[in-house]
Amino acid sequence: MTKNYGPEYVRAIAPYQAGKPIAEVAREFGLDESSIVKLASNENPFGVPESARQAMAAAVAELGRYPDANGFDLKGALSKRYDVPAEWITLGNGSNDILEIAAHAFVERGQSVVYAQYSFAVYALATQGVGARHIVVPAKDHGHDLPAMLAAIEEDTRLVFIANPNNPTGTFIPAAEIQAFLDQVPANVVVVLDEAYNEFLAEENQFESAAWVKKYPNLLVSRTFSKAYGLAGLRVGFGIGQPALTDLMNRIRQPFNVNSLAQAAAIAALNDKEFLARSAANNAAGYRQFTEAFEQLGLEYVPSYGNFVLVKVGSDAGAGARVNLSLLKQGVIVRPVGNYGLPEWLRVSIGLPQENAVLISALTKALAE
Repeated sequence: MTKNYGPEYVRAIAPYQAGKPIAEVAREFGLDESSIVKLASNENPFGVPESARQAMAAAVAELGRYPDANGFDLKGALSKRYDVPAEWITLGNGSNDILEIAAHAFVERGQSVVYAQYSFAVYALATQGVGARHIVVPAKDHGHDLPAMLAAIEEDTRLVFIANPNNPTGTFIPAAEIQAFLDQVPANVVVVLDEAYNEFLAEENQFESAAWVKKYPNLLVSRTFSKAYGLAGLRVGFGIGQPALTDLMNRIRQPFNVNSLAQAAAIAALNDKEFLARSAANNAAGYRQFTEAFEQLGLEYVPSYGNFVLVKVGSDAGAGARVNLSLLKQGVIVRPVGNYGLPEWLRVSIGLPQENAVLISALTKALAE
């Protein structure tokens, strides 16, 4: 008889499925790696900014030593940027780490966590990982229904996850609606506002939620350097909250969870306004390029505020997998979202203009097959 190790709630976890790497697709379909276009993981198509490359080169000499466990310089840069004390900041190995730390710090086994249908898969994983109870609130127009989420909070709820913009659907919640929600949430419920795609928002939609932590002691704002800043491979994220939250998170945060090169690169990227502006401009142009093509192809899509678009490629449950396979054979990697309960849809990251054109051509061919 096979021995079952670990608690049942851990065995029930379905491991996170990342986007297919280029090398894997090349091997599987016999393609040249250089010809493959990857638009699956919402990465910055410009890659690592030159400022960050130079900062990492300078930091290489110290790689024989452990990184600064407290991230003094990076926290200082973030403190200055967001106008909060350094002790209000927790560093993470990507914002994914911040989400996991929050679940472990604030939720006991058996208590409940609230999040929306079609929201980031890690919310479910983090909840399951601590043996908590899932309260999944049905989506409204593929996005968060905040009044329904407020009503869903129960006596044992200790954490609420909100993604804004939301992944994988790209929906956005205006500032006033979030503040109205925060005004009504019980004080013993921590709200994690996950803003991984914040830097892609148009100017008219920008607001500084980091300032809200001064008013709401139960608010934790989560950000990342993986998207707009182009540092996905380095894994740097951070959370901003009052010390009552960050002190607990830092007690269970892994020592040295952000390495030396990542800290140096993040400081440089944070101050590289030109790179950030160029990335946002490319994203806006790419969004227009995609949506105009989808409209010409007669495809439904969800208006997106991130650096990706969720597009419906058929009416049957096998549509997403079928079109995805065709795209892979043509050397184009996108993200199927059947695991989110959206089997007719694909999520397509915005790339460089020429990469977007390859996707549009390949998608047109796939739909005609």
